[in-house]
Amino acid sequence: MVIKFFVYIYKMIQRDITSSIIEDWDNRKAIVLLGPRQVGKTTLIQALVVQKKVLWINGDDPQTRITFSNANLKFLLQTVAEFEVVVIDEAQRIENIGLVIKMLVDAQLNKQFIVTGSSSLDLGNQINEPLTGRKWEHQLFPLSWNEVKNHYSFANAISRLDEFLIYGCYPEVVTESKKQKVLLQLAGSYLYQDILELVNIKKPDLLMKLLHALALQLGSEVSYNELSKILGVDRMTVVNYIDLLEKVFVVFRLHPYSSNQRNEITSKPKIYFYDNGIRNAIIGQFHPLPGRQDKGVLFENFIISEKIKQLNYKGFYGKTHYWRNTQQAEIDFLEVLENEIIAYEIKYSPTKKVIFSKSFTEKYHPKNTIVINKDNFWEYL
Repeated sequence: MVIKFFVYIYKMIQRDITSSIIEDWDNRKAIVLLGPRQVGKTTLIQALVVQKKVLWINGDDPQTRITFSNANLKFLLQTVAEFEVVVIDEAQRIENIGLVIKMLVDAQLNKQFIVTGSSSLDLGNQINEPLTGRKWEHQLFPLSWNEVKNHYSFANAISRLDEFLIYGCYPEVVTESKKQKVLLQLAGSYLYQDILELVNIKKPDLLMKLLHALALQLGSEVSYNELSKILGVDRMTVVNYIDLLEKVFVVFRLHPYSSNQRNEITSKPKIYFYDNGIRNAIIGQFHPLPGRQDKGVLFENFIISEKIKQLNYKGFYGKTHYWRNTQQAEIDFLEVLENEIIAYEIKYSPTKKVIFSKSFTEKYHPKNTIVINKDNFWEYL
């Protein structure tokens, strides 16, 4: 059994975040690993603790949720006593789990506590507040271009670009042949399980209608008012539902850049999907790339989501934006760090001529301007 497990770990795709988690392994704070379901959080943790004595607490199990939701310190100390590592998987589903982890960390037991969650820890119950100053937080995404390239070889990864644009990079999708089946299951209710179970939303069907509308508006500015009219609900309901979708790591907002930060709050964001495959599953479109009218926005979503992964794994503490002025001049993606800006234009076709707007370059003086296309994208990921 041990031999089989080590063979499995050997074949596992190495994740870029691994070294950062190992650096935070100090037994004084909990390690929190967040990310959507099925991106490999459990597999990664299993690889890290393979030679440790581990207690694995599964928050998806109903009995476990009952046992630990009101556990006292004496019970907890007895439970974890003989283990080096305690893993609480899908912790957001256990009521009062934040206080449980706080008690264990504060007891200074010289054990490593690892917490995983498929949603932000403030969804459904209060975990973040008790863990203030007691956690190192990390986020795991679907496979990155770098992870796929390092595992399969550069040549193999390059040849699969069209596949990634259509089917995305969830681990099971990349490694298995039944890509559509896996994606359709994920894009059903599974990815949104935490919203449906932890938040008392009154209109679950609205969630799917909103996702469909966002998928069709990929790469465009999103008007909350227009979405409210399309869906027949008030503006704040739309805003709240998008916020929930961000908390379960399905979509993320990219806000416009402005020297006046108050303008960024009121201006229209763009909304992207963390994974192309999920977006295409939502609208039911898996046909080949050459005949698709949306290949440009699929490439844009792929590059921007890859940049978000890359920056997150590198510990980037700046901000990301897009830019557009009143004359509709636009720049697709900005990295802003301590007043230094790197500007990216993203075009699928390498023959498309790109000129960065003078109104942007003369006002903001970017450190660098980069054009990314399907022939050179690998240089920047």
